[in-house]
Amino acid sequence: MVFTALGFLLALALGLVLALMRLSSVGVYRVVAGAYVEFFRGLPALLVVIAIGFGIPLAFGTILDRTLSITLALGMVGSAYIAETIRAGIQAVPPGQVEAARSLGMSPARTMVFIVIPQAFRIVLPPLTNELILLTKDSSLAFLLGTTLDQQELAQFGRAALNEVRSLTPILVVGLCYLIITIPLSYLARRLERRFGSAGMPKGAEV
Repeated sequence: MVFTALGFLLALALGLVLALMRLSSVGVYRVVAGAYVEFFRGLPALLVVIAIGFGIPLAFGTILDRTLSITLALGMVGSAYIAETIRAGIQAVPPGQVEAARSLGMSPARTMVFIVIPQAFRIVLPPLTNELILLTKDSSLAFLLGTTLDQQELAQFGRAALNEVRSLTPILVVGLCYLIITIPLSYLARRLERRFGSAGMPKGAEV
């Protein structure tokens, strides 16, 4: 869960920045953010983990902390999806809210921070919960980096136990553990969707 939490926080921060860049009036920002989103949405998380965990250290002769490596990998992949989700949420905020804020003398920056973004996050809570579920499952890729005992996650324990007992039972237990984590999150996502809904999202804004 440590990898999931750290990866999600990084993905959320990067995703917000990328979403704002995608909506920027500056063409360069839109191009850079668009290229980033399409690049990381088109790559498997497995490849990104290998590239950061093994490729970068080999290329630059450096050693990256395992926790940092998996956090960067999960955060970079997750941010590409979260950016599009937040962008759609921002576009779903009624224009009248922005016009009202501007008529009260609020600057564009203050309007975005205090009016638009809070309402956008209310709209995108369900899909953000779904992204958290995906990151939870992708965190199983941490075993590829040879995590130490105190950094191991469920897939690592399952693989080690499988080698010892020569039975499918450890894998079934690990799968059950993941279900115990993800099923409540799925239920939460459905509850949030029923509560907040997506009816206010304009046509064409959906991810």
